[in-house]
Amino acid sequence: MSQDSHHGKWTVSSSDEDDDLPLSGTTTSKPHQPAVSSPSYQPAASASPTPTIPKIEAAPVEVKPEPANAPVSSLVIGSEARQSAAANQVNTVKYESSPSLAGKRKNEVSDGSGWALSDSEDDDGDVKGKSLGNSPKRAPPSPKTKKVKVENERPPSPYGRLYYIDEPEDFYESSIPPLNDPYRFYLNKVTGLDRKYNSGALHIRDILSPLFGTLKESAQFNYCFDIAWMVDQYPSEFKDRPVLIVHGDKREAKARLLQQAKPYPHVHFCQAKLDIAFGTHHTKMMLLWYEEGFRVVITTSNLIRADWYQKSQGMWMSPLFPRLPKGSSDDEGESLTFFKRDLLEYLAAYRTPELEEWIQRIREHDLSETKVYLVGSTPGRYVGPDMERWGHLRLRKLLYEHTEPISGEERWPVIGQFSSIGSLGVDQTKWLTGEFQRTMTTLGKSSIRSAPPLHLVYPSVEDVRTSLEGYPAGGSLPYSIQTAQKQLWLHSFFHRWKADATGRSHAMPHIKTYMRASPDFTQLAWFFVTSANLSKAAWGALEKNNTQVMVRSYELGVLYVPSAFNMKTFPVSGNPFPVSSSSGFTVPFDLPPTSYSPKDQPWIWNIPYNQAPDTHGNIWVPS
Repeated sequence: MSQDSHHGKWTVSSSDEDDDLPLSGTTTSKPHQPAVSSPSYQPAASASPTPTIPKIEAAPVEVKPEPANAPVSSLVIGSEARQSAAANQVNTVKYESSPSLAGKRKNEVSDGSGWALSDSEDDDGDVKGKSLGNSPKRAPPSPKTKKVKVENERPPSPYGRLYYIDEPEDFYESSIPPLNDPYRFYLNKVTGLDRKYNSGALHIRDILSPLFGTLKESAQFNYCFDIAWMVDQYPSEFKDRPVLIVHGDKREAKARLLQQAKPYPHVHFCQAKLDIAFGTHHTKMMLLWYEEGFRVVITTSNLIRADWYQKSQGMWMSPLFPRLPKGSSDDEGESLTFFKRDLLEYLAAYRTPELEEWIQRIREHDLSETKVYLVGSTPGRYVGPDMERWGHLRLRKLLYEHTEPISGEERWPVIGQFSSIGSLGVDQTKWLTGEFQRTMTTLGKSSIRSAPPLHLVYPSVEDVRTSLEGYPAGGSLPYSIQTAQKQLWLHSFFHRWKADATGRSHAMPHIKTYMRASPDFTQLAWFFVTSANLSKAAWGALEKNNTQVMVRSYELGVLYVPSAFNMKTFPVSGNPFPVSSSSGFTVPFDLPPTSYSPKDQPWIWNIPYNQAPDTHGNIWVPS
C-alpha cells in the first residue's frame, strides 16, 4: 500500500507491528528483516530542481594533518546512524561525482535485502558495535606527489577527518556563568559561531575547570563514550582523579568500552541493568566531588567529541553544594523541590554496589539551594503508587502538584523538541494525543481536559543539509524509514529547527526540551530539559487497562516550574546572547516554531540524499 503526504511518499506494508526482535545487546546470526516492505521513497515534487551548495558563515578553522588514507578505526561507537555518519565523513561522496555510486547503492538496497533496522525503537539507542564493513569505498588515489609524513601526526579518528578541526584559541576560555543566573540552564558552545553566541555557553572543559572546584572524584553517566577523548577534557591537575563510568553496554560493546579504558587505570566501570528489551542507558549526568563540596550536571551530550562540537546541546548545572556539618541527619540539606530525595532514589534504582559510595556522599551534602525538580526514567513495569515515580507519569504528578491552572489554557500550545522518534502507533491516539498529551497538558488541579496545539520540533532534510556538519549531522537524528512509514500521521505535527536568536540554526539539535507556551509565545508555564526523546521506551507507556506502566530505558532531566522561583510564568528571553542579567528564560530555538512547508520532509537517516549537496559539497549515502 502506498501512502502520500506533504512530506514525501513511502511504500507501506499492511503490517503494523515489528517482527520479534532479540533482547537488547544481543546479536543474531543473520540480519534482522523489517516487517515492512523495502521502502520506495520519492522526494516531494516541489523540491528545488536546482541544487546549490549553501553558504554558511563560519569561523576559520584549521585542520591538523593526518594520514592520507585513514582507515575506519576499529573503535566503533554509537548507533548505526552515527556509524553511517562516521563512514560518510571518512569516505565522502562528492555531489558532482556521485551518480554512478548513488545508482549502485540504490540497487544494493532494493535487491530484497531491505534497509538496516535498528535494534532499538528509540533515539541514539540503535544497535551498538555494528561493523562498518559496508562503508563507501574510496576512489583509487590520483598519481600526485606522495604526502610527506608529519612527525607528530595524530592517529586516524573513528569519527572521520573533521574530528580534528580545531576550535578557535579563545573557544576554551573558561568563565564562571553569571552568579545571578536564577535558572542555571546553559547551552553548549558550538564551533563556528560568532563569538557572542558562545558567551555564557559551556564546553565540557569549562565544566571540569578548576574554576568550579578542586575535583577529587567524578562519576560520568552516559550512553556513548570515547574514553581517551573524555580523559583529555579533564585539566592536567585532575587527569588522574578517579572516574566512574556508568553505562549500559553489554557483551561485545562492553568489551570494546573496557578495551578503550586499558591505558587509564583511574577509570572504573558500573554497568546499568537493562532487563527489558530495547532499553538503553540514555541518562547523561556528571557527579563532581570537590574538596569544596559537590555538584550535579545533567546534560544532553554524549561523552564523544562530536556531541560537543557543532550540535545544539543543553545542560542544568547545580550550585556548589556544601558539606553538611558532622552529625547531621540524612534528611537534612533537602530542597523545597525534594531534589536530594529524588536523586538518591534514582541512584538506588540502579541496584549496584558501585554507586553506594556516591549515595553516601550525596547524603553528606546540603542540596537545599536546588530549584528544579528531577524527572527520571528507570526500566521496569510499575503498578500502584510506583507508576508515578518515573517517566511521563512522574512529570504529570509534578505538573499537577506544582503548577496552577491558567485562564484560556486551551490556547497555550505544548511544544516538544527532540532528536529521535520511536514507534508511536498506527494513529495519534495510541499514545501521543492520549496518555502523553494528557501529561503535557496538565496544569495544576484543573478539571479542564483541553487539547491545545501540539508543536513538535524536529529537523527537516533541508535543515540537516544546510547545517554546519552537513549530512553527517543526521547521524545523530536516527529516525528510520521503517518507523516513519508506519506513522505518516505524525509528520503533520512537525516544525523546522530554527534558532536564530541563539545563533544555532545551523547547529543540529541533540538537545531535548518540552514546554508549555503562551499563545503569543512570550511566557512559559513550565520548561523541561532531558535526555528523553519522543518514544515510549523513554517516557513509558500504560499497559493492562492503564493499571501498569512499562518503561524501557534510563533517562534523566530537570523540570522548571515558576512556583519554585516565586513567579507566575517564565518570561521568554528574546535575545539570550550575549548573556546579560535579564530574567528571561533561554529557549534553545525560535518561538513560535515554523511549520513544515509542503516541500519539507523530516530527516530520515537510512535513505540516500543525492539530489543536492550539503555545506561540504557531499551527498548522503547510508552504509
